[in-house]
Amino acid sequence: MKKFNIKSPLGIFLIAVVPLVILLAYSGIRLDLTKEKRYTLSDSTVKVLESMKKPLTVDVYLEGDFPASFKQLQSETRFMLEEFRKINPKIDFKFIDPIKTKMSQDTLMAMGMQPSVLPDIKDGKISQITLFPYAVIKYDKRGVSIPLVVQQAGIDADQQLTRSIEGLEYSLVSNIKNIAADKRKKVGILVNQDELGPEEFHGFMQLAMENYDAGPVVPKNQTELTLEDLPLLKQMSALVIAKPRKAFTDNEKVILDQFIMNGGKTLWMIDAVNAEMDTLTRSQKVMPFPVDINMTDFFFNYGIRINPALVKDVKKFALLKLVTGEVGGNPQYTSLPWPYFPLGISENDNPITKNINPVKFEFPTSIDTLGGRKNIKTKVLFESSERTLLKQVPNYVDLKEIASVDSLGQMEKPSTPKIFAVALEGKFTSAYASRIERKGYPGFKSQSPENKMIVIADGDVGRNKMHKGEPLPMGIDRLTNQEFGNEQFLRNALDYLLDDSNLMALRNRNIEERLLDRNRITEEKANWQWLNLLLPLVVIGLLGGLFFWMRKRKFG
Repeated sequence: MKKFNIKSPLGIFLIAVVPLVILLAYSGIRLDLTKEKRYTLSDSTVKVLESMKKPLTVDVYLEGDFPASFKQLQSETRFMLEEFRKINPKIDFKFIDPIKTKMSQDTLMAMGMQPSVLPDIKDGKISQITLFPYAVIKYDKRGVSIPLVVQQAGIDADQQLTRSIEGLEYSLVSNIKNIAADKRKKVGILVNQDELGPEEFHGFMQLAMENYDAGPVVPKNQTELTLEDLPLLKQMSALVIAKPRKAFTDNEKVILDQFIMNGGKTLWMIDAVNAEMDTLTRSQKVMPFPVDINMTDFFFNYGIRINPALVKDVKKFALLKLVTGEVGGNPQYTSLPWPYFPLGISENDNPITKNINPVKFEFPTSIDTLGGRKNIKTKVLFESSERTLLKQVPNYVDLKEIASVDSLGQMEKPSTPKIFAVALEGKFTSAYASRIERKGYPGFKSQSPENKMIVIADGDVGRNKMHKGEPLPMGIDRLTNQEFGNEQFLRNALDYLLDDSNLMALRNRNIEERLLDRNRITEEKANWQWLNLLLPLVVIGLLGGLFFWMRKRKFG
C-alpha cells in the first residue's frame, strides 16, 4: 500500500488548510476580504454596543415574498445584527413577516412605519407588493421604528438599495445609542430675537425631540441674555438660533461667546436680507432690505462673513406654482422655475449632506470663508451652481422675473458659486480674549475644547409651512407636491454637532457596486440555463468515466 506523503500538495492542504477552515467554521470568525471592509464593524460601533447594560431586541419587518433586491437588504441586515450580537449577547433580533402574522397596515403605520409599494414583474405580468422595510428597536420599555431604505429622489432602485446598505450600520447603531442612553443631551432653542414662532418651527422641534431633550431658552429678564441665564445655558449641549430678526446686544454676544468657549455647540440659521414669499405673492412685487443683527464681528472671529445680497441660481432651483390662466372659471396652475429658491445638492462626501434629497433654500444670501483662523477647519456643506447671479439690496424682486430667470436685472451681476452653509470644527478662540468685556464674565475662557458650529445663510431652511392653521411636515411643498431634504439635513446637522462617538463618519461608508449586465442576462438567459443544467451532468459523467478507467487499469 502506497504511503501518504505529508509534504505533497495534497498533504499540505489536508494538514494546514482543512483544520483552519474547520476552526473558522466552528469559532464563527469571519475574514473580511472586501476592499471597502463592508463586513467589519467600526470601533465607534463596537464601543456603543459594549456600553449597553440591558437586553435590547430588534424586530425586522423584512420577511416574506418580496423582490430579490430586498432579499439582499434582508441578508445584509441579518449579518449586521449577528455581528452586533457577537459584540454584546444582550442583543436579540427576529425577522417578522407582517402578512403572515396578519398585522394590519393601520397597526404598522401607528408604529411609525410608512408602506413602500413596489412593482413586481413575473412572467411578463406586473403586480404590486406592499412592504414595510423597517426595524423596531426595543430597550427598557422604550421603542423606536427606523426605516431601512434610503428615501432619496432621482435615483434608481439599484442605487437606492446600495445607499440603504451603505447607511445600514449608522442607522442601526445611532438609534441603538440614542434609545439606550441613560441621559439624553439637551438642545436649547433661543427665544428672544424675534425668531421663528412655535408653529413655524414645529417640524424642527419634533425631529429634535426624537433623540434629544429640546426646549426653549428664554432670558429671565425677558429682554436679553444675562449672567442670570448661565445656569440654564450650562445645561444645554447645543443652542439653536433660527432666523433672529432683532439685533443681539454686546452683552449677549459675550454670553454666546462663552457658551461656545465652554464646549456648547451652535446651529445658526441667519437671514441677512428680509424677503418674504408671502408678501411677494400678495403684492407681486417686494423690496428686500438688509437685516443687521449685530453679529458681523462675532462671525468674523470664526473666519466667516454673511453677505447681505440675494443669491439667484439659474441652474439648480425649486419650482414655484402660480396661477397662469383660467378655464371655465377654474384657475390653471403652472410650475415655473424660481431662482430665488436655489437647491442645495450634495456634491461631496460630507456625512451631513450625503444621501439626502435636495435642500430647499428661500431667498438665501451667501457666506464668505475668510480663512486664516488657527485651529479651525471649515467645510462647505452646500453652494450654488456655476450659473449664479447676485442681487444687491435694497432692490425690487418681481414675480415677472420668472419669465426670464437667467437675464440680468437692475443691480445684478454674474458671480462664482456662492456658499449657503458651512460647518466649523476645531478649538475656537474667544473674540473677547484681549478685550475689557472678559472682566465682567466669571470664569472667562479664552479658548474652547474641540468644538463644532454650523452656519446657514437662510433663516427659512428650518421653517415648516402652514395649511389651514396646521403645520405641514418640514420640506414638503404642498403646491408642487415635492419633498425636499430640509428635515434630514437639519437632523444630520444636530447629530453631527452632538456626536461624541464619531458615529457620523459611518455615513461616509461607500460600497462599490458590482452589478451584472442586465442586457447580457436577458440575451443569454437560455444559454446560461442550459449550461447550469448540463454542466454538472457532464462533470459527473467525466468523473465516473475516469473512475471506471482507473479501476479497470488497476484491477483489469
